[in-house]
Amino acid sequence: MIRIKNLWKKYGSVDVLKGLDLEVKDGEILVILGRSGVGKSVLLRHIIGIEKPDRGSIEVDGVMISDLKKNEIYSAVRNMGMLFQGSALFDSMNIGDNTAFYLEQHGDPATGKPFPPEVIREKVAQALTMVGLEGVEKKMPSDLSGGMRKRAGLARLIVYRPSILLYDEPTTGLDPITAQQINELVVKTQTELKGTSIVVTHDINSALYIADRMALHRDGRIVYVAEPKTFMSLDDPIIQFMRESLTHRPSKENP
Repeated sequence: MIRIKNLWKKYGSVDVLKGLDLEVKDGEILVILGRSGVGKSVLLRHIIGIEKPDRGSIEVDGVMISDLKKNEIYSAVRNMGMLFQGSALFDSMNIGDNTAFYLEQHGDPATGKPFPPEVIREKVAQALTMVGLEGVEKKMPSDLSGGMRKRAGLARLIVYRPSILLYDEPTTGLDPITAQQINELVVKTQTELKGTSIVVTHDINSALYIADRMALHRDGRIVYVAEPKTFMSLDDPIIQFMRESLTHRPSKENP
């Protein structure tokens, strides 16, 4: 369970998070929707401990992440992983080395002991196969399309099998077919890892396909949280715009 209470964050004179409250249930995919620039990505960076709030609290599985010092953060968030909006692959490393990076740096998340090289190679191959990129270990990020780079970023995320997965705009900049492939991978990954996922997006079609619940981020706060059918029926101008912008009505059961 992730519990966020009265979260505030200011950059310069601009309040980005303004007393935000949110609870994320174990085992669900929660999709956070909202206009660009409202602080959705900022919220993810606070959950994983990259940023500290000005005030408020973030509790993850009973640990108060927001109270920890920098040298305590890693051990508290080692069961988390994040797919960044631009995939954040290392340009100077091939895809195999990118995927293996966490395992080589940190070893077994459960024990902290190093993995033998042959185990790392096996785990990398499994992760790449899971996202449909088998055999691309020697390719460089510049050799891949945008959709393939998203897949490679996802492989790097799932290779150490985190129980909490954060996705920052996973379908941004992708064509509709590739975006739907990424949506299917998000659902597949959730099923495979039996984890908890938070997905930030402004893509309503993607949200309806992957979400167990949907939340609307507006004016620095979460103003609604509901299951998709209820969420889409709410009388709100932003949600009305989302309804009108639907190109189709996808779901995990009826893509």
